[in-house]
Amino acid sequence: MQYTAVIQKSAGWYLGWIEEVPGVNTQGKTLKEVKDNLKEALVMVLEANRELLLPLQNLTQRVDFYPYAKSLHSVNR
Repeated sequence: MQYTAVIQKSAGWYLGWIEEVPGVNTQGKTLKEVKDNLKEALVMVLEANRELLLPLQNLTQRVDFYPYAKSLHSVNR
C-alpha cells in the first residue's frame, strides 16, 4: 500500500504527516530525519490499530444490508 507523505519546512524544522492515516505526524531537523521519523510513526500507528482491531474480529460478523448488491456488483464488472 502507498501513502502520501506531506513535508513542509517551517522555522528551520521539517514537519511531516501522512495524509491517509490520522495520528502519523512528526518533525525533524533534516529532511532525512523527518522521513525516517514518518516511517517509524506509520509503522507504530498501523501496529497499534491492528492490535486494537484483532479482538473485535471475533465479535463482528458481516451483515449484508443490500441483498441484491452482490448480484448487481457482479453484473457491472
